Amino acid sequence: MKKVIIMGAAGRDFHNFNVYFRGNAAFRVVAFTATQIPDIEGRKYPFALAGKLYPKGIPIFAEEDLFELIRRFKVDDVHFAYSDVSHEYVMNKASQVMAAGANFVLLGPDDTMIKSRKPVVSVCAVRTGSGKSQTSRKVALLLKEKGRRVAVIRHPMPYGDLVKQKVQRFAAYSDLDKHECTIEEREEYEPHIDKGIIVYAGVDYGAILRQAEKEADVILWDGGNNDFSFYKADLEIVVADPHRAGHELRFYPGETNFRRAQVIVINKMDTASKDQVDIVLANIKKANPRATVIKANSAITVKNGGKIAGKRVLVIEDGPTLTHGGMTFGAGVVAARKYGAAEIVDPRPFAVGSIKKTFEKYNHLDKVLPAMGYGEKQTRELAATINKIDCDLVVSGTPIDLNRVLTVNKTLLRVRYDLQEIGAPRLKDVLKKF
Repeated sequence: MKKVIIMGAAGRDFHNFNVYFRGNAAFRVVAFTATQIPDIEGRKYPFALAGKLYPKGIPIFAEEDLFELIRRFKVDDVHFAYSDVSHEYVMNKASQVMAAGANFVLLGPDDTMIKSRKPVVSVCAVRTGSGKSQTSRKVALLLKEKGRRVAVIRHPMPYGDLVKQKVQRFAAYSDLDKHECTIEEREEYEPHIDKGIIVYAGVDYGAILRQAEKEADVILWDGGNNDFSFYKADLEIVVADPHRAGHELRFYPGETNFRRAQVIVINKMDTASKDQVDIVLANIKKANPRATVIKANSAITVKNGGKIAGKRVLVIEDGPTLTHGGMTFGAGVVAARKYGAAEIVDPRPFAVGSIKKTFEKYNHLDKVLPAMGYGEKQTRELAATINKIDCDLVVSGTPIDLNRVLTVNKTLLRVRYDLQEIGAPRLKDVLKKF
């Protein structure tokens, strides 16, 4: 029996355990380690989800304890199971693991993808913040227009009570409150709910799929970070971001997606340079020449955007896009510039608590505030930071209406962004063939 540690971030790690290790007496998972997401370590993956081989559940430790854990538990294999990290980062982790004497393992699609009884379209990306969510929304609406019942299944973000979050269904705003969703969860679920699309998420993606299949003709996998799909897809759509040209061959597991894709959407062409787009096109030709290429803009609009002209504005952006996604700006900055803001205010001097720590950890950020809200305490600290900042108004580039979850002392204008395809082929064409 091999002793195993799974390195994760409360998503892919739990899924890999459920489909590969749970009930498998050839392995004993002695621990999970956690990174990227605040306040996960110190908890347990509970018996109710882990199964009869784990009557006491499985402890979750901080990743910085990994070397000591390998020695303490006499671990044979360490499985790496999170996403949106550079190839160099992955091999640095592999070197640390092997220096401690253990094997370093990556589980691939064939061992982790679940087969559905219904047709599956997956939408994944080469990096966080590429425009995957707006592509998913477009695909869902196109299928719905053809009379298909669509269930979107979203990559996991279980930051609360894992047993209660085993299977979650979102069809109305009240469901977001019922499941005590964080800002990060709301950013992914709310835009689908706005369009009348049902969303599933949670922890156990086998149980989630079985429930979603009961009310859907087509399953739409809406990926997170740059992870590959948890389900075996009949059509794999992958979004590339020319603002980070070249990352499609330098990040894990985004390159896996890039090479597997049947359809590659090059997004944000309206704000990228020709040279950046050409790099992505050249890498498609080199790594996946058989993929269908769809070119698109990320069309940005702000209701009452004229109010931005000449103002000193605070810009809030989607948190993961700025943090482990590595971007220095997003739709909020693009909108502020488009509508003529006089100045974008630096939020760093006003940051409090965990927001201040976020800026210290991700020191590439300056004049943008990431919408961090991984729990009630952090959400309060985000609001407190906004309230301290001296500005005329707030331009919010997150996918949700932050007024639903924050009480702030400033006018907050919401930026909306949708996929706008250029020429042919279009998503409608590839879906028709599918």
